[in-house]
Amino acid sequence: MPTQITHKQFASALKELADPAAVAGVSRFFRQEAGAPRTKFLGVPPGDVFPVAKRFSDLSLADVERLLDSPYYEVRLGAVSIMDFQARAKRTSPAHREALYDLYLRRHDRIDNWDLVDRAAPHVVGGWLADKPRDVLYELARSASPCERRTAIVSTWFFIRADDLDDTFRIAELLVADEHDLVQKAVGSWLREAGKRDQPRLVRFLKAHAPTMSRTMLRYAAEKLPAAARAKLTRPTS
Repeated sequence: MPTQITHKQFASALKELADPAAVAGVSRFFRQEAGAPRTKFLGVPPGDVFPVAKRFSDLSLADVERLLDSPYYEVRLGAVSIMDFQARAKRTSPAHREALYDLYLRRHDRIDNWDLVDRAAPHVVGGWLADKPRDVLYELARSASPCERRTAIVSTWFFIRADDLDDTFRIAELLVADEHDLVQKAVGSWLREAGKRDQPRLVRFLKAHAPTMSRTMLRYAAEKLPAAARAKLTRPTS
């Protein structure tokens, strides 16, 4: 690997793996939002993107931002994967962690699919906010963008891991009536994970909100509860 790696080299490495026959399979991972720039696909499965991102994990943030500007889904997935690798690395300085966090929020317009959010938000956003005020997550939870709302709840994974559950439940309460299925699934999944740490708190939350939350969110949230506990929850009729 050359000493000075660039975004162009990363994009070229992905294009070497491109398979037009795989485009249909890869595109199913992407949810095109109304009004968003049309996304293109190289035909590189996500599982093949991650090893390339690992090889380029020392890419500068300026080059990462150039990758985020790409019209190709796989290139943007690679960009957030590099951000995630850098945020996880113990050698990463606090200044660089803050820069990763700032880049994520500043270019959230290009972090525009559920898996891009899930790949980077836990460590890039949640990791940075672990010992800091978290007001930004509540701002994101009120955003018109479903991906930003998903970031709000997904970022709390880092807190859940430390048995710090308050923000997960508070943000879930803000999003409990969300109409977007990808937000519903995220909220339900993260409630489920919080419930593994504090099952009584999850049960209390679901008893309070099950009558009005979507069936999708409730199903995901209650998935790991004992059958007897699930049976006591009032499900919505539609």
